[in-house]
Amino acid sequence: METKELYREILNEHNINPLHKTALNDATHTLNGVNPSCGDNITLNLKVEGGVISDAAFTGSGCAISQASCDMMIDLIIGKKEEDALKYAETFMNMIQGKASEDEIESLDEAAALQDISKMPARVKCAELGWRTMREMLLSKAAEKSALNPHC
Repeated sequence: METKELYREILNEHNINPLHKTALNDATHTLNGVNPSCGDNITLNLKVEGGVISDAAFTGSGCAISQASCDMMIDLIIGKKEEDALKYAETFMNMIQGKASEDEIESLDEAAALQDISKMPARVKCAELGWRTMREMLLSKAAEKSALNPHC
């Protein structure tokens, strides 16, 4: 099977049968992400316990790329520390911009299937939506914690 065909299958599977597109009633972090250029809209929910993302889910609607990318991201970050999830987001953004090494891209697991999105500029924001939302959420929560306890 050709690599591009395999990537297409991974994308389709995550779009048609997303594992994480559901409500998460006991989320500790929730943020809505919107891509105004095409109407993609997600609500990302994370359950963070002791700095580790123990569960995650999303709801919303959008194109196949935005939905599949968010589902792949969640596969990758469940069970990971918040700082590791942020590193994955940085790696994903670098991959889309053509700045990631092969090893970094490989660390993204199935999300590496979106590497060629960089060749479709109109779809880049679709692929990045979940990742940007997760990054914004985790960074704003970290800033809140610092403001509440400046001695940490």
